[in-house]
This record gives sequence, structure tokens and C-alpha cells, in this order.
Amino acid sequence: MFIITEEEIRKKVKEIAERINEDYKNCDEIILIGVLKGAFVFLADLMREIKIPSKIDFIKVSSYGQSTESSGIVRIELDTSIDITNRDVIIVEDILDTGLTLKYIKELFLSRNPKSLKLVVLLDKIERRKVDIKADYVGFVVPDKFLVGYGLDFSEKFRYLPYVRELSETEKSS
Repeated sequence: MFIITEEEIRKKVKEIAERINEDYKNCDEIILIGVLKGAFVFLADLMREIKIPSKIDFIKVSSYGQSTESSGIVRIELDTSIDITNRDVIIVEDILDTGLTLKYIKELFLSRNPKSLKLVVLLDKIERRKVDIKADYVGFVVPDKFLVGYGLDFSEKFRYLPYVRELSETEKSS
């Protein structure tokens, strides 16, 4: 069974934050936008490691519903409240899978004219990509498995796990 431990996650979050701190060292402020619900745990840990003054906001989109497969149709359920015009923005996402959702969000935010826009993902499932999109900061490249924990869920279960693991066949059917 595939697993990323709590300690591995903690180290990777610090590494990503160090890169962001270096890349934005001359920046007055950054806007971190978490994609709900999955990225909230990652965003919370990441923002505590970032030393650049920052504001946070959230966007909630859906494309999975109660399934283990993305429908490919992205719906905005909650939009951001901060004006990102001429601001440095980082979208924080738990997993980059097919890329459909993140590409949609990226294009939406680019239409709002930020000064800069970067993507950070904890997990990157490259082999599942359906569109051309890459994250600027990646925690782990992961295999094509349905993963839960550290904010990732299956039907709202397993978000509480402090590590990431593969969902078992038994859990998928229950």
C-alpha cells in the first residue's frame, strides 16, 4: 500500500516554504488561495512556514462528487473575496490529477489580472494528466492510486489522517 508519512510531509512542506520564501523575498505581500476542502490542511501548515507577509483566501470547486473519478465538469461553489488585481498570488492545491480543475482555476485567476500567479501542489499524479498544466512547486509525484489523508478525502472520510495513504478496495466499496 502506498503511503507518505507524517514526517515526510512535514519536511516537504518546509522545503516548499523555503523555496517560496526565496522566490518572494522582495515581495511586500502574497495572497495564498487554498482550494477547498482538500488543501486546507496543507495550506495551514504551509502558511506557518512562509515568512513573507501573506493573506489567505479560499475557492471551493467540485468535480468529483461522491466518486473516485473526476467528472471533468468544474463548478465553483465558493469564490474568493480578495481582489487579486496586480497582486502576487499562489494557488494552493492538495493534488494535481487530470489537471482540469486546476487549469480552470488558473485561467479564472489569470482573467483577474494578478501581478503573478503560481501553483503549489502537495501531490502530483502526472500519469493522469489530461491537459497541459504544471505546478510551480510540487511536494511529491505520486502513482495513479486514490489517495486519502492530510486533507484528502473519500466521501468526506479520512481527511483527519496526518499522513497520505492509498484507499483500499474495501474502503471504496463501503
